[in-house]
Amino acid sequence: MATGVPQYHRLAARGVLPGVAPALLPETTDGRSSWAGGGPLPTRRPQAEQSTTAAGYDTVTVSMRHGLEAVDILRLRRACGAVLQSVTGTTVSFLVPAGTVSGWHLPGSSCSAGAVVLPVTDPRWVMPPAGAGATARPTDPWVLRSALCEAACTLTAGGLGPF
Repeated sequence: MATGVPQYHRLAARGVLPGVAPALLPETTDGRSSWAGGGPLPTRRPQAEQSTTAAGYDTVTVSMRHGLEAVDILRLRRACGAVLQSVTGTTVSFLVPAGTVSGWHLPGSSCSAGAVVLPVTDPRWVMPPAGAGATARPTDPWVLRSALCEAACTLTAGGLGPF
């Protein structure tokens, strides 16, 4: 071992350094956390920061690659609303106005009624809510449909499709 050079410490169980961000780790079904310490989480989010179900939104869900390409297109058009990444990181959900679910028919995507709006500080936001009061702005469904179609064409032309 070289002297005078900082040494790296071994990671604790499950690849988590002790005491680092345990609030980001999931809990088990019995209320205990799955972090390396094994006990209950040392800190909890305040009740005001818990996710809430928003009745004013529906969600359009697509695969991650397809969704991120659509986010880029919408950002260029300055028409992108709030966008969330799934817990598993395989899908992206666009918040759209309530009532979109009844008229949404686009292959490669799904639309579901209602939406879970997370706190602004949650790391799963791809495009977080912004503005006064940090309210989530929905994406116009027709503009989203156009961007998703354009994204599918772009990815297919690049050899990453079909959708």
